[in-house]
Amino acid sequence: MMDNRKIIFSGIQPSGDLTLGSYMGAIKNWVEMIDEYNAFYCIVDMHAITVRQVPADLRRRTLEQLAQYIACGLDPRKVTLFVQSHVPAHAELGWVLSCYTMFGELSRMTQFKDKSAKNTENINAGLFTYPALMAADILLYQTDFVPVGDDQRQHVEICRDIAMRFNNIYGDVFTIPQAYIPKVGARIMSLTEPTSKMSKSDKDPGGCVHLMESPDDIMRKFKRAVTDSDTAENCVRFDPAAKPGVSNLMQIYAGSTGRTFEEIENEFCGKGYGAFKAAVGQAVIEQLRPVREEAVRILQDKAYLESVYKLGAEKAAHTAEKTLRKVYKKLGFIAK
Repeated sequence: MMDNRKIIFSGIQPSGDLTLGSYMGAIKNWVEMIDEYNAFYCIVDMHAITVRQVPADLRRRTLEQLAQYIACGLDPRKVTLFVQSHVPAHAELGWVLSCYTMFGELSRMTQFKDKSAKNTENINAGLFTYPALMAADILLYQTDFVPVGDDQRQHVEICRDIAMRFNNIYGDVFTIPQAYIPKVGARIMSLTEPTSKMSKSDKDPGGCVHLMESPDDIMRKFKRAVTDSDTAENCVRFDPAAKPGVSNLMQIYAGSTGRTFEEIENEFCGKGYGAFKAAVGQAVIEQLRPVREEAVRILQDKAYLESVYKLGAEKAAHTAEKTLRKVYKKLGFIAK
């Protein structure tokens, strides 16, 4: 049967444990779109090795991330869940597209600058050329939309540039993807440094909440969360410029409860930050509890997990290889 739905692709590196930011900024939105789009969701393990990984940890996190995807509501019967390295077309098209990606474009990528600054002893070629592989990830599936946070719009822009450059030379080969940026919870910030994005690589463990953390640990982090440097006002009000800490907590609370910012301001008017932070912590605990419990259950069923990633790789490869054959034909490669 022909599937006429628009195609969505996204992926997260298994370079650390999934965070509340990953869930609210990405995965939760993926789940809400599950019936509307033909979706490919990938664990991008090949991207992860631009920074040195402990092999056993990478294997463990890859399986844990797959289990968490499913526990969050990504039904493998409705979406294609797979591991990037299981579909060789990603690496093959990545090389081709690196020949159509300009040095100047790569040197302007903020992620290369950021990771180079953090990993001065390992500024490798993969770290520099990763946008070509990322473009391959997206373009292999003739993707219409790429769900990303606003800070990652640059990734989709360079992918579009590469695709248009290739199409201009060889004709209509790739669909030109668009960034899909959700309105609420698109960028969850650190609890201790609210001007920085919540990240699994955050050096301050107190700033980042992980999906699999215990309720006690989650509550402790929210109670210690930064609110305002000027506590005289002690008012729950959405103002990212003047009150980044409070505004970040409001984003998290809105994403966890469905309340609007106005409703949140009214709910905590005159109650102070202590009550507000505890309420946000409790809302997050209740939101993550079923995810954590289901992920633990799924991880105990190794045969099921293996069946999911094997079937996902087969489905992904079927689509990816059609695109790759088309590309190879355009380039003049002899068909095997």
